[in-house]
Amino acid sequence: MTYSKRNDGRKFDELRPIEAKAGVIKRANGSAYFRIGKTTAYAAVYGPRDLYPKFKQNPKAGIIRVNYSMMPFSGSGERVRPGGSRRSKEISMVTEKALLPVLNLEEFPNSVVDVFIELPQTDAGTRCAGICAAAIALADAGIPMKDLVAAVSVGKVDDKIVIDLDYSEESYDAEVADIPVAFVQRTGMLTLLQMDGPVTREELKKGLEMGREALKKIYAIQKKALKEKYTGEEK
Repeated sequence: MTYSKRNDGRKFDELRPIEAKAGVIKRANGSAYFRIGKTTAYAAVYGPRDLYPKFKQNPKAGIIRVNYSMMPFSGSGERVRPGGSRRSKEISMVTEKALLPVLNLEEFPNSVVDVFIELPQTDAGTRCAGICAAAIALADAGIPMKDLVAAVSVGKVDDKIVIDLDYSEESYDAEVADIPVAFVQRTGMLTLLQMDGPVTREELKKGLEMGREALKKIYAIQKKALKEKYTGEEK
């Protein structure tokens, strides 16, 4: 079996259509909408605010706390159970770790910045969409940041290395590897690398190179979303 053509007609190194907006939730300190293909993520930031209980406070720096969730009927795959799950907790944790390297939280001792990520529609790549939305929302909230973080899934479908897998590719009846990655563009720092499925060293290297190129486009879209809000520039 050879995976010769993607179901949606994209090239192997091509992203799905992307749309991003900043400032979409009025009562949040910062917020964002990020859509890639049929996967949609909303992020809302609240804080910095005092962290309770007090024994969790850090007098040297604030902390970031992420809450990631998918709505029960959000889309592809099995129905998501309401409430927390091991998967949502794991994604919340890796999202915190992916974003933390760009945040300057030393200015907010004993405080917490809460980030809520909600996905009303999904078609794979959910944690990456959530990270992209959260990065925009944090910048929108005025949290001091060294740069934005951009994320995308790379992987292998049968014998092909591809960018931005959709659900039909994740569930393809052959060997599949899904590798979410996140980079800081200015420094090239890799802040997220997870692997689900087998790849060789050379395949991983090729996937990361393709991911870096794709993330340049996502990064530009993130910056544009912020610029459009704060300058009033039309699309």
